[in-house]
Amino acid sequence: MLPSFRSRFLPVLFWLVISAAFIGPGTVTTAAAAGASFHVSLLWALTFATGACILLQEAAARITIASGRTLGEALAHHYPAARWGVAGAILFGCAAYQAGNLLGAVAGLRLIVGWPAPVLTLGVGLVCGAVLWFGRDQAIARFLGALVGIMGLGFLLIVFTLPLAWGEVAAASVVPRFPDGAGLLILGLLGTTVVPYNLFLGSGISHGQTLRQMRGGLIAAVLIGGLISAAILLIGTQIRGAFSFEALATALQERTGAWARVGLGIGLFAAGFTSSVTAPLASALTLQSVVGPHWTNQSWAYRLTWGGVLGFGLLFGFLDVKPIPAIILAQGLNGILLPLMTILLLLIVNHPAAMPRSARNGPLLNALMLLLVGVSTLLGVNNLTKAVASAVGITSLEGTLPYVGAVAILVTGVLGWRIRKL
Repeated sequence: MLPSFRSRFLPVLFWLVISAAFIGPGTVTTAAAAGASFHVSLLWALTFATGACILLQEAAARITIASGRTLGEALAHHYPAARWGVAGAILFGCAAYQAGNLLGAVAGLRLIVGWPAPVLTLGVGLVCGAVLWFGRDQAIARFLGALVGIMGLGFLLIVFTLPLAWGEVAAASVVPRFPDGAGLLILGLLGTTVVPYNLFLGSGISHGQTLRQMRGGLIAAVLIGGLISAAILLIGTQIRGAFSFEALATALQERTGAWARVGLGIGLFAAGFTSSVTAPLASALTLQSVVGPHWTNQSWAYRLTWGGVLGFGLLFGFLDVKPIPAIILAQGLNGILLPLMTILLLLIVNHPAAMPRSARNGPLLNALMLLLVGVSTLLGVNNLTKAVASAVGITSLEGTLPYVGAVAILVTGVLGWRIRKL
């Protein structure tokens, strides 16, 4: 019984690293803000995003297991013109968001202890560096998986003390609703769950697993991550007024007691810390897969890559300054990268020279992934539009969504035709 339980539990713990990567301070902020603004109406968006994450991560890991090549290696072999652009965009995006990851971890700690922010930032950064320096990929994945469990426990304990109508919660999880003014938040919930660099992270750590092990562990782990994100949204329903971590902590403390503040602090710290490790790790794995196998996990180039991302975030985090221009540019790059990676992923898993026949997509998977291409194009072009608008001082974009939708439909149609020709 015990060995059987262990064989089922360890793959889930291992793949929780994907949940650790997408549940960061940005997810906490977006999900809690969705709950504060629209109560439970946007839970369905998290359900959709969780399914999309499972579908894309499974495809990326399947490439490695079935072909022996990581996603980056397959990209370099079959679509060499795209590899450096994709790798550069992912590296820049990881670095730009790293400061927010560190500051989120520190914000969680400051809800519990009153130490100065610079001291906590330096401490978190040093611990992240030690984990990356001394840990192997599988050990890091399991360590972060355990932290996700702690984070989930902290958020779920709070949720079950809240006065929620659980029938309404269940219905909102599966019935799409589009409240006025919710369009950008819906896209934001999708964007914080379906993250391009996680595809390289999942592909890079899947060596040595069978398809059955990978699928069982990955599906369960991402479902747990989706459940945690939903819990954060439900916690956000308790906020009245403008969202902030302090406002959320105060609201929870008033309703459930002082322990809820500590639980929120633990959850927020775990979200920030795990993302502070996975962003540098994903950047190094991405470049490793593009450059070639001579980049070992102990090589100076590999360590310099994750060290540069961590150091960039630590510098801005230590100064308590978010690199806003860099984040805006990273949002624009991700706006291009997300649909591009979805398209390339779909082409590779259908390519006769890249995948054995038994591991290629069937009609159902192709239909689902084409749907995701349309959604990711909608999300990506919208994010790019937001980034450009923010740079030039435009604040309202509500009227642009129909045009963005037309672009998404066109891209999906052309790609479907291309796959039929493979």
